[in-house]
Amino acid sequence: MDTRSLGTNGLQVSALGFGCMGLSFGYGPATGRSDAVALIRAAHDLGVTFFDTAEAYGAENEEMLGEAVAPFRDQVAIATKFGWKDGSPRTGLLDSRPERIRIVADQSLQRLKTDRIDLFYQHRVDPDVPIEDVAGAVRDLIAEGKVKHFGLSEAGVQTIRRAHAVQPVAALQSEYSMFTRDPEAEILPVLEELGIGFVPFSPLGKGFLTGKIDTSTSFPEGDIRNSLPRFQAEARVSNQKLAEQVGSLAEAKGVTPAQVALAWLLVQKPWIVPIPGTTKLRRLQENVGGASVELTPDDLQKLAAILAGIPVQGARYNPQGMKLIDR
Repeated sequence: MDTRSLGTNGLQVSALGFGCMGLSFGYGPATGRSDAVALIRAAHDLGVTFFDTAEAYGAENEEMLGEAVAPFRDQVAIATKFGWKDGSPRTGLLDSRPERIRIVADQSLQRLKTDRIDLFYQHRVDPDVPIEDVAGAVRDLIAEGKVKHFGLSEAGVQTIRRAHAVQPVAALQSEYSMFTRDPEAEILPVLEELGIGFVPFSPLGKGFLTGKIDTSTSFPEGDIRNSLPRFQAEARVSNQKLAEQVGSLAEAKGVTPAQVALAWLLVQKPWIVPIPGTTKLRRLQENVGGASVELTPDDLQKLAAILAGIPVQGARYNPQGMKLIDR
């Protein structure tokens, strides 16, 4: 697989990464440890060298990733995150105090069984802690060799600028796909200006762009989509039109809707690295195949017309979740 650079300080990763969240958090029952380890190793065999986890996904998530990549640790980059009070997003409470950042770094290193974190993100911006203090704390960890690069997640333009002035930001991670295009207006131009990479999470619209979700689909208990406005019945009826038209274009090209969705992201900027996740080997293989799909100018024109003609209905998160982004 081709590689891409995140930031300007040498973080080189595969064009597609692997998001580990769904292995143990957010999408119903957790994947068994041996199956998760095997899947992560299969991703590496397919050329993936960038793996994303977080304290917030539970200790097991980092532990599974650490075990999986141990045989080839020096060939991959591990990204993890800090920023939730007591390590859990369920309360919606944040904690990015410098002393807490240091504790999380040490705990993550232990769970990952590694001596460095390649990319350490603030998971959500904490309004009670100046971003300069956050960036300074990560800068200190970089100086100590515990962390290699600093990242932000779901941060707004001014926060990105302020953080970058203290410690260069290698990457911003936020939601971006044909289902969520919010970063295009303000965020992407600033990232390009500052030389910051972009790591879209949910690049398949939390599964919606795969064409496998329709108005009759039900999600298991514990699946975050049960509470997301754009996955509610009325919004899903409207949004189904987008998935159907992307699916028609994919069928005409002889590829899958998921592959079109990933190829579309990759063509937006050469410093964008999506991190699709899955629990199934066949979906992993399908996603990796998306890195080889070439969208023609005509394809891109058709997709632009589809996106312009079908506004996505429903907010990304519930009101509490929306308060935590773009700050």
